[in-house]
Amino acid sequence: MTRPSAAVSFVLAALLAPPAFAAEAPTALHCGKLFDARSGQLLDARTVVVREGKVAEVLAGRAEVAGARAIDLSSHTCTPGWTDLHVHLGSQSSPQSYSEGFRLDDVDFAFRSVGFAKKTLMAGFTSVRDLGGEVSPHLRDAINQGLVDGPRIWAAGKSIATTGGHADPTNGYNDALSHLIGPPGPTEGVINSIDDARQAVRQRYKDGSDVIKITATGGVLSYAKSGDAPQFTVEEVKAIVDTAKDYGYRVAAHAHGEEGMKRAVLGGVTSIEHGTYMSPEVMSLMKQKGTWYVPTIYAGRFVAEKAKIDGYFPEVVRPKAARIGAQIQDTAGRAYRGGVKIAFGTDMGVGPHGDNAREFVYMVEAGIPAATALQAATIRAAEVLGVDDQGVIEAGKRADIVAVPGDPIADINAVMKVDFVMKDGKVYRQPGATD
Repeated sequence: MTRPSAAVSFVLAALLAPPAFAAEAPTALHCGKLFDARSGQLLDARTVVVREGKVAEVLAGRAEVAGARAIDLSSHTCTPGWTDLHVHLGSQSSPQSYSEGFRLDDVDFAFRSVGFAKKTLMAGFTSVRDLGGEVSPHLRDAINQGLVDGPRIWAAGKSIATTGGHADPTNGYNDALSHLIGPPGPTEGVINSIDDARQAVRQRYKDGSDVIKITATGGVLSYAKSGDAPQFTVEEVKAIVDTAKDYGYRVAAHAHGEEGMKRAVLGGVTSIEHGTYMSPEVMSLMKQKGTWYVPTIYAGRFVAEKAKIDGYFPEVVRPKAARIGAQIQDTAGRAYRGGVKIAFGTDMGVGPHGDNAREFVYMVEAGIPAATALQAATIRAAEVLGVDDQGVIEAGKRADIVAVPGDPIADINAVMKVDFVMKDGKVYRQPGATD
């Protein structure tokens, strides 16, 4: 048997070798200003170089980058991509919301969520924490697989409640239907003991959740009388938090009433959501424990306004919406002045998806400085999530970048004019393009 010649060997090796792909060309973003989320300062012109989904370097001024695709944002301020820590992408409030649960299937809500996710991303929110909804883990996976466009999602899946509590899925059912279905248990996210609490967290792990959400008090939109009564014992909260730690989960607690907040904080939750009746005692306890506050001013203002409209909410909900919703903005201002750690969240899904940035405006109206509000949606939100690869524009971090015209520190209303969005180095929106 003769051996192939050197020339033939070379050709065979070339044919059998895996194909060599040219490295993707970098992108150079020429930013007129850049928001430094660590310091809360607005820097002058910077060139952000992006390679393979990451920030490769940040250069002073308008630097030329060989071989790069240049994007002119010289009249814009670039900020890290924003994170909304409280959304519900599977739904959106309307007068039909309470009947749709009986008429529609999960697949109907899933199709709606695709549009809601894209609106959220195009509004500048490259990451969200979805705090309650069985659709969200599946939407997360579809986005991660590149099947649909949307923000990076930390999904809670089904919220954990107590019987009759804010996230009891059978609230409002008539007796015949309730008896037919039977009482919900830990699998459905409803607990009444420490053992139930542990099982409910383990079920969320089985279902593929990324974070745990509990409803520590009554809520505004649930079909139940109380909007603020405590609904867990401290021991139940602690069992949830301790079990969550076994799986690397953090726990977010919906809470309006003072006593429920105290129990949640004492139980070790990561964040308090809404916090309407937050007292100085609760604030002091939160500072002591390092608990974060996510105000969701937008949702409060939205439900208070809709409560004025006959028929928008069921009558059992309407007085709660009017009473509780109107107070959250004031609470956020007091919490900021009191030194409580604040991160950004809207409870969007209560209001229309895509309008998330209006929360910045409401935060500033409450007395929170614009730079602090932007930090709340960037570096502080990353701290709440427990990640260190986003929330800042620095070498080695995810290339999640948003740009708005003008100076959002001088005029926070600029956040409502997002016209550049990049997530993981991919451009989803840029000046001059239509959605």
